Amino acid sequence: MIVTKQKIKKICDELRSLGKKIVTTNGSFDLLHAGHLKSLEIAKTYGDVLIIGLNSDKSVKAYKNPLRPIIDEMNRAKMLDALSVVNYVVIFDELDPIDFLSYVKPDFHVKSKEGFKGIETSIVEKNGGQIILIDDIPGLSTTEIIKKIIEINNLEK
Repeated sequence: MIVTKQKIKKICDELRSLGKKIVTTNGSFDLLHAGHLKSLEIAKTYGDVLIIGLNSDKSVKAYKNPLRPIIDEMNRAKMLDALSVVNYVVIFDELDPIDFLSYVKPDFHVKSKEGFKGIETSIVEKNGGQIILIDDIPGLSTTEIIKKIIEINNLEK
């Protein structure tokens, strides 16, 4: 379910009162691929409910590239929401997930080891949660897919 920041706060309070373990991850999830799917499947094994913090179009443009995302935020959110392992998707405008994590207060926050900068650690641990780092699937990234599309396009000219 795609929900607002205000709604997910209430949902999380209710889930915690029921003793449910909340797992989060975040990112742009532009050009959803098998690497994303695998990481989401792994993330879900850590708890009962998986909540995705999805970077808005505005934040993706600011932290990745003015030409990104390729897929707009609502369609990216719909693709994530359609996955059986995902329970909730929350779109956020900030450049980092700190605010998202401060109101969700996950038990576990799952991120890729590759490129992990640790900015989430203090807010997750402050609220009693734990950071889980997982391996990427080699060769599967949106950046690599875009490079391959450009290469194919150049060969076809």
